Amino acid sequence: MTHENISNGFDGLGIAPGLLASLDRMKFTVPTPIQSKSIPTAIEGKDMIGIAQTGTGKTLAFGIPMIQRLAQLKGKGLVILPTRELALQVEEHLHKIGRGIGLRTAVLIGGASLNVQIQQLRKNPHIIIATPGRLLDHMNQRTIDLHDVKILVLDEADRMLDMGFAPQINKILNAVPAERQTLLFSATMPDDIVRIATKHMKLPVRVEVARAGSAAEGVEQELFVVKKEDKIRLLEKLLSEYHGPMLVFSRTKFGAKKITRAVNAMHHRAAEIHSNRSLNQRREALDGFKNGKYRVLIATDIAARGIDVTGIEVVVNFDLPENAEDYVHRIGRTGRAGHKGRAISFACPDQRAEVREIERLMRINLEITQLPELPPATQNAVMNQRQFPDERAPRGDRRQGRPFPAARPSGRGGNFPRRRFGR
Repeated sequence: MTHENISNGFDGLGIAPGLLASLDRMKFTVPTPIQSKSIPTAIEGKDMIGIAQTGTGKTLAFGIPMIQRLAQLKGKGLVILPTRELALQVEEHLHKIGRGIGLRTAVLIGGASLNVQIQQLRKNPHIIIATPGRLLDHMNQRTIDLHDVKILVLDEADRMLDMGFAPQINKILNAVPAERQTLLFSATMPDDIVRIATKHMKLPVRVEVARAGSAAEGVEQELFVVKKEDKIRLLEKLLSEYHGPMLVFSRTKFGAKKITRAVNAMHHRAAEIHSNRSLNQRREALDGFKNGKYRVLIATDIAARGIDVTGIEVVVNFDLPENAEDYVHRIGRTGRAGHKGRAISFACPDQRAEVREIERLMRINLEITQLPELPPATQNAVMNQRQFPDERAPRGDRRQGRPFPAARPSGRGGNFPRRRFGR
């Protein structure tokens, strides 16, 4: 079932006056498509599956109905998300909405003090925002009781499954009351999501604002085929071509550390964010990227959906992601809130299979751009194979695919062509 209700403003969506005042105070006047379609359905108390890319306003899409309905139900809301950063950002948005009505929240994430979280739970929060692992820690220690959860939100559900959280999610779903409202949001609709919906949801309404695997509007994509040992020099070239904030994705935390060191050696302020960094280090890196302290942020996929920063000029896939779906989430970090953006990917000559997987998912052909003249290798900038081992997971068929077609010449004296990809 698909809900087609679309509104030109928040006034027609059934939102309570107090929450409308909060939206006015936050300067939100026109809902995004996922908000227009989701809010009326969720306010009615129906189970719902929302399919939308990152950066489309999903937090308000479930946050407004949750806060409004909890005022009537006198129970708790529970929001489950894949990463610490995303949990903190959701709490920030919910507090802005509920500031005028005394909203209380608790955030249960790894890397933070259990005792502080227990104190938050003792204050009887209206909404609990949690990552799966830390929520199970509290469940196992009996420091949380989920018997009065009236509304459950699974945000970025496909990413949680990709990260191996399916067992934890099933335990949580079995622990919350059967009589509840469930809202599930996902950028893609894999079979595991369908199974969750079939088993744990009641006739969910499906709302979809973009075909799964589609790129965010306003994002131009570019692909370079480059030897592994030349990647860092190509990144140096990009940093001289583009002058705005840049988000660089590495497949591994070891690679992120190496790239950060190399970028700092180029005299660009850079920080890293991955699972080996403490919560405080990750927050400092993200806050520093937001406020301009760092121009470049190097991240692994664990942080891809927790980086909600408007104004990122370029996303660079230094390493192609392990899963094609992660490509969609990575490039969704740019071109947000109506801004234009660019996504640039580096593929090694033997990675045609990975590129084809991305093309199949997104239903486009990624045109290859000719490499520009790269800056000379320097002692600080070079990361050869000995210094920087191959970060890509082994793939048995990696070298069996056809070679890449010839790159299109830039025709701009070594500068990068400004061309959208297409068929």
